Amino acid sequence: MKQSPKRTVTSQQVRHNQRVLGRSLLMLFTIGLLLFIGRFSYIAIGKNIQHVNLSAQAKKLYTANQTLKAQRGTIYDASNQPIAEDTSTYSVYAVLDKSQRSIAGKPLYVTNKYNTAKVLAKNLPISFKKAMAYLTPSSKKTFQVEFGAAGQNISLTTKKKIEASHVTGLTFVQQQARLYPNGVFASHLIGNVTSTSKGQLVGTMGIEGAYNDLLKGTDGFKKVSRDNNGYQIPGTQQKAKKAKNGDNVYTTLDSRLQTLLETQMSSLQSKTHSKSLNAVLMNAKTGAIVAATQRPTFNPQTGNGINSVWRDTLLQDAYEPGSTMKVFTMAASINSGHYNGNATYQSGRYEIGGRVVPDWNPGGWGTITYNKGFALSSNVAMAHLEQQMGAKTWEKYIKRFKFLSSTHFGLPGEQTGSIAFNQTIEQANTAFGQGIQVTAMQMMQALSAIGNNGKMLKPYLIRKVVDPQTGKVIKSNGKKVIGQPVSASTAKAVRRHMEDVVYKKYGIGGDYKMKGIRIAAKTGTAQVADGKAGYLSGDDSYLYSVAGMAPASNPKYIMYITMKQPTLPGTETATQLMADVFKPVMRRALQEDTASGSGTNSDKMLSYVNRSVSGAKSDLKAKGYQVTTIGVGNRVLKQSPLSGQVVMSKQRVILITSGAQKMPDLTGWSSSDVLRLGKMLGLTVDTKGNGYVTKQSIAAGKQFSDSDQLTVTLK
Repeated sequence: MKQSPKRTVTSQQVRHNQRVLGRSLLMLFTIGLLLFIGRFSYIAIGKNIQHVNLSAQAKKLYTANQTLKAQRGTIYDASNQPIAEDTSTYSVYAVLDKSQRSIAGKPLYVTNKYNTAKVLAKNLPISFKKAMAYLTPSSKKTFQVEFGAAGQNISLTTKKKIEASHVTGLTFVQQQARLYPNGVFASHLIGNVTSTSKGQLVGTMGIEGAYNDLLKGTDGFKKVSRDNNGYQIPGTQQKAKKAKNGDNVYTTLDSRLQTLLETQMSSLQSKTHSKSLNAVLMNAKTGAIVAATQRPTFNPQTGNGINSVWRDTLLQDAYEPGSTMKVFTMAASINSGHYNGNATYQSGRYEIGGRVVPDWNPGGWGTITYNKGFALSSNVAMAHLEQQMGAKTWEKYIKRFKFLSSTHFGLPGEQTGSIAFNQTIEQANTAFGQGIQVTAMQMMQALSAIGNNGKMLKPYLIRKVVDPQTGKVIKSNGKKVIGQPVSASTAKAVRRHMEDVVYKKYGIGGDYKMKGIRIAAKTGTAQVADGKAGYLSGDDSYLYSVAGMAPASNPKYIMYITMKQPTLPGTETATQLMADVFKPVMRRALQEDTASGSGTNSDKMLSYVNRSVSGAKSDLKAKGYQVTTIGVGNRVLKQSPLSGQVVMSKQRVILITSGAQKMPDLTGWSSSDVLRLGKMLGLTVDTKGNGYVTKQSIAAGKQFSDSDQLTVTLK
């Protein structure tokens, strides 16, 4: 068998194959290089890749954009002290988990609880004992602890003092916030703010809401090109637009009177648990609202009570006023020439169109004069006056006093009220405050005509709005006469009849007598509508009210209080309870007015916060004030009255320091001073009687907690 010949690969063939392979690789490399150069050139020239502009993207990566936050405008009181202002606050918490250490191994937990408690007690309103209790929880697995209200809303100054002590384990969390230094302080009128997802503060009610566009300002920005190290790139320009801070709002509220009103109203609410309480104090000569509040209310600083009622009940609640409406019935009767006060009528009941108008005293007082009927708050007397005037005349005066119309107070949701005025009985009912609905601010406006000799003034809360950058006044309010529903002689005559309510033996307003001050007042009691064309029944189904002014001959202040559906204690009447608010506030207002006029008996309180206790006490005593110190620290943490508030000679000043707090001897204290102390310490206070303290439930020198109740007896 033949074998196939073997194929021999010569060296010449090998070299040929290598040349072919080399040329192929060179060709592939050249093509790849050309593609790379082409792509690079395309990107370099066009500066785009996958529809992304590389130049713009690089600029974005190395350009720092910073938002310059606008400061929200400040809301001020009548003394130009802040009621609401922007701030940064801090909360503190303590880490207890011993596994928490830095990369370098240093402890990030509380290593010395004793020293930490001492530092906290020195700088915060918390005792050493309570701080130690927080730092030693029952569970050993507790990671971290907070310190309740004492550890919240901490100022930057206090934060720095705590940090300077170099204790380990304390961590601070910063919050951009709105500071309301007075706490509960005309809260529904001032309003509050919420924070958006972008950290912007937005007003939600009151002045904060109504003036939000003016208060919020406009944010600015700053753009700058930086290198990898964060330095500005040479040759680049910084672009910036300054923030425009919000405008400042100046109110008419007198902080000293407002604070007193708040404490008295809190005391009244604790005694009566009323469904609603309103109180307004107005300057009779200008229409300026100097103090106003409601219950329920809330603390805008802590949020406590915010969900109890969102309405501003001074403006947004319309109700039947009851017998305080008789002030205007009397004014209309006198001014229209129909009133004969010495004429007599049969009290008790009066039949009109087949329906009966009853007096609050069903048996009546026999045949009496209309003058006496007003002092006794007789419904029958008012129904007779309405009939004598005629419905058209009475309706004309209702409109002259601007009931059923907005006061244009400037805050949202103001109601205009309503009236049932078709039938004869309905027309008569409105003469004693039933069948007509009004707001508290409408009543203040109408009362101004009686207090200001016939000239009716528009109530106002905002003095001015100012651009902080330029100082330009954007908006201003002041005294504004909006009508003259009755003559000066009529207004004076009505005030004399209101004096009879207080000073005649048969008058039913004797609880409003004040030593050395002549008061003109009218009380009221109205049934509360049930919402079904009827009225609620029962002892606690009434709206009690009082409208008063002083001095009666030439009023400087007008005050109006309503108390809706209270649970009355058996020891005091509705009139007595409201007088406990009316008298101290009215007296203080008149004293302050006299002092500001003479310039000798009052001054503005300085700030003693963060000052030494010994120095503050020496300074205050040298000025003639009574000083009470609570706590054992050497620095003042809180004070009352607040900085900027008007204070009278020999007034009591309360200073709160750190450390253990013991109850002072309250003997001889006024009820307002006790209520002020309770508010500062977070104590529930119950006052019994009138005058000055003779007994106290928490003994002098005894330590107490914020859960304790303080009861004082006054005589």
